[in-house]
Amino acid sequence: MKTLEVMTNVEKAGVLFDLFPREIPEFLDAIHGMCQAVKEDEDGHKRAWNNGFLNWDLWFALLTEAERKIRRYKTKMAKNKRLFADQLFDGYVVMYTVHCLTSYAPTRQLANRKFTLAVDLLFNP
Repeated sequence: MKTLEVMTNVEKAGVLFDLFPREIPEFLDAIHGMCQAVKEDEDGHKRAWNNGFLNWDLWFALLTEAERKIRRYKTKMAKNKRLFADQLFDGYVVMYTVHCLTSYAPTRQLANRKFTLAVDLLFNP
């Protein structure tokens, strides 16, 4: 097995999926909900945007891409590690997905606390 330092985000997502397959559907719902919340108040989020690394238009495009992939593949992603990891943790969309994951896990009262610990271990520097 590779060390965390050399694992790609796709590989880390695969590990998360293998360890916590029951938590994946709820996480997919959370991403979709986060996308909807931003879209419902797009102007407010755009005005409040202060990320110097990404401009708002790119962030919104990543959000839209993640939402589109979840709408298209959600049921299959919840059952297929490769599809889950490849669609949401590869390419630029990973910036939005990891943001959702690292925001979702510690703020929710999840039944399985170990999921939160695994997210922190795998995706927080």
